[in-house]
Amino acid sequence: MLVLLPPSEGKAASGEGPGLDLGSLVLPGLTETREAVLDALVALSRGDETVALDVLGLSEGLRGELARNAELRTAPALPAAELYTGVLYDNLGLADLAPDARARAEESLVVFSGLWGVVRITDRIPPYRCSGGVKLPPLGGLGAHWRGPMAAAMPELAGDGLVLDLRSSAYGALWKPTGEIASRTATVRVLHERVVNGVAKRSVVSHFNKATKGRLLRGLLESGAQPGSPAELVEALRDAKFTVEAAAPTAGKPWALDVVVAEL
Repeated sequence: MLVLLPPSEGKAASGEGPGLDLGSLVLPGLTETREAVLDALVALSRGDETVALDVLGLSEGLRGELARNAELRTAPALPAAELYTGVLYDNLGLADLAPDARARAEESLVVFSGLWGVVRITDRIPPYRCSGGVKLPPLGGLGAHWRGPMAAAMPELAGDGLVLDLRSSAYGALWKPTGEIASRTATVRVLHERVVNGVAKRSVVSHFNKATKGRLLRGLLESGAQPGSPAELVEALRDAKFTVEAAAPTAGKPWALDVVVAEL
């Protein structure tokens, strides 16, 4: 199973130890593209700060992120598992997984990034700020910039097993599973069900979407389940006490799973 995760805006403040080694990251065939994005981000962050804040979508209070970006080439790095600290990662709780569950996480989890493309949770990267939706001069939109290189590289990582796609739309734009890979890919939507005047109503949640995905993934890792297909994933999630609704899609399309929660 390969699990595709979004990054988080929340990140550790600093790394420790050696700096960035692009050649050590997963899928070294992406190194040239990573170099181009890194050069563009460093140049932007070392230039006009007002322009850089606008391009990166940062508030005045986050001006310090530009100084961090400017030193990415030499900044101390840390494992991606320790870098990302947002809601999904808080609820996933990588740091306190039992050794066998942690080993499964290191084998199966990858994080998508506007800067790095994709990294394993064991890859060492420095703290940075650059979302997947940024239009980075002179490269343009990062989704489009990554699409070709990722299409060539990702099938190697996807292998021949299940792909569980938990990314947000901004990071889904970097790589879209197609053809045979799409048919063994499952996406997840979280729905909140509540009863109003005796009628059950459902709504898509945002913040708790991330929390539920984190808990869902932790449950899978702790269970030791090894689903090889979307249908087997549905059964594994139900065994883990999640309410899951799914229907097999048309050929060449991902499965769409709805996870229904009553409490947020």
